[in-house]
Amino acid sequence: MGTNGDERRFPHVPASDDDDDAVVVPDAEGGASRSRENTDHAREGAIATDGGANAEGDSCSPDTCTCGEKTAESAASAGSADDKRVATDGAGAANVDEMGELGELEFTEPAENVSQDVYDDAPDVRVGIPDGVDLETPEYSIRSQMNDIETPDEKTWFMELDEAVIDEGRCIQCGTCVAACPSDSIGVGDDDLPELVKMCTGCSLCWDFCPRGGMRYERQWKITGGEDNVKGAGDPITEFSAKVDDDWTDNAQDGGVVTGVLSTLLEEGEIDGALVATESEEEEWKAESFLATTTEELIENAGTVYNQTLALGNLDLKQWEHKLPDKDWDDLSLAIVGTPCEIEGIRALQDFEWDYQAQNEGIRAVDYTIALMCTKNFNYHSLMGEQLEEKRGISPSEIGKMDVLNGKMMVYDHDGEMIVEEDIENFHDAALKGCDECADFTGFCSDITVGSVGSSDEYSSVIIRTEQGMNAWELTEPKLDYHDLEDRSAVGKLQGWDKKKAFESLERPFDPDAPRFIDYTDHAENYGTALNPHDQGH
Repeated sequence: MGTNGDERRFPHVPASDDDDDAVVVPDAEGGASRSRENTDHAREGAIATDGGANAEGDSCSPDTCTCGEKTAESAASAGSADDKRVATDGAGAANVDEMGELGELEFTEPAENVSQDVYDDAPDVRVGIPDGVDLETPEYSIRSQMNDIETPDEKTWFMELDEAVIDEGRCIQCGTCVAACPSDSIGVGDDDLPELVKMCTGCSLCWDFCPRGGMRYERQWKITGGEDNVKGAGDPITEFSAKVDDDWTDNAQDGGVVTGVLSTLLEEGEIDGALVATESEEEEWKAESFLATTTEELIENAGTVYNQTLALGNLDLKQWEHKLPDKDWDDLSLAIVGTPCEIEGIRALQDFEWDYQAQNEGIRAVDYTIALMCTKNFNYHSLMGEQLEEKRGISPSEIGKMDVLNGKMMVYDHDGEMIVEEDIENFHDAALKGCDECADFTGFCSDITVGSVGSSDEYSSVIIRTEQGMNAWELTEPKLDYHDLEDRSAVGKLQGWDKKKAFESLERPFDPDAPRFIDYTDHAENYGTALNPHDQGH
């Protein structure tokens, strides 16, 4: 074969002086021959071989056959080397018959919402793992083993919050850490406590905003309410004993003021909804967060349930999208009812223009805050299961109303008959441990505080703290039966008792003038918790 450009010939292409249209080129994969002549010529047996075309097809043999028929006949008797050659040279294209006709095609049905899995194995099964190799996810301590770099003290992770607050039983289930996380890495576990659901970035926000961790809540009182907002019951604008005079208040707690204020704000178009507590459909007397958007929903959920809902972890508006009006989320207005620690949390979050991801629009939408007077809250399973059902033989289904008043836990049946009246201290084991450190009985950071202390039966004690709270009160006033707060000293006395208890329980200085955020290193020094627990295999 020549090497110059004019004499080049390609493999399997015969030299020919005939017209170029007569050249027959075999398929690259050994299938049916391709010719620029018409297909009738191909059907007559024009086969391209290494030696040329046999128009009649009489000399077709296993070595030269491209139709596949004689190849198949001789495949069984051919040697191993011939087998390989036949498989390579004689196999036709899949889905194409000997006449070049395209057959039926089969396609794999595409998967929806998951990665395509073309195997039968479970998607989480690892294959081909060498013997003795452990592929389980390593602990955070692997970082220090690999690079000998210590974590900077100022960088705080969820593991620190877990170590110092959650594992220590000091979590008050306010949900602030869930709301604060800018990567939506914190969720709520089956035990109703915060847990990490994906990788922590170490941004420190969950620690900083935790009222039992990095947030000095007494400093937040002054930031929200001013210099005088740290004594007694704070520095309110005015105080009342009030009740709503309506039939539906029979199911409300005391005077039904909270429901009355919220329903008025809805009717006046001041808010689009209110985040309140409702009773779980699965577990009686267990509180869950619920966004009420009608007066009927508010009345249906009137009353108090004595356990936390992690309210701030339920400000993801996608959760309530089906109930919200058709408007831009930036234009929504919400009210929230919560314990004092939850109101401290929302106030602190709103002070910073950070992006809180899923919770961001909900946090920004809160325009009205109502705090419920609170000395302590309870773990649902401990209170309803261990204390009432196991120790006292009272099933949750028997309970019609509960109240904590004058240092007593009072439980009533559905007919209004009292079935339990005991010192609240008898239920201490069911209380959230972190509540002991709280000095905020009356909700210093709220727009309105509502409770029963300081007013007679069927009335609520109401403390108006801000201009926003005054606006809500003035709108609601025509519906209320009210007079001056009956016993200011009772409120102040209980607030003082709450502070005394907190001063005894806090292992850090109580200082309203100190910085709002407490470094984890300072907290660890006061509480004796581990530094960088993630480097110690936490």
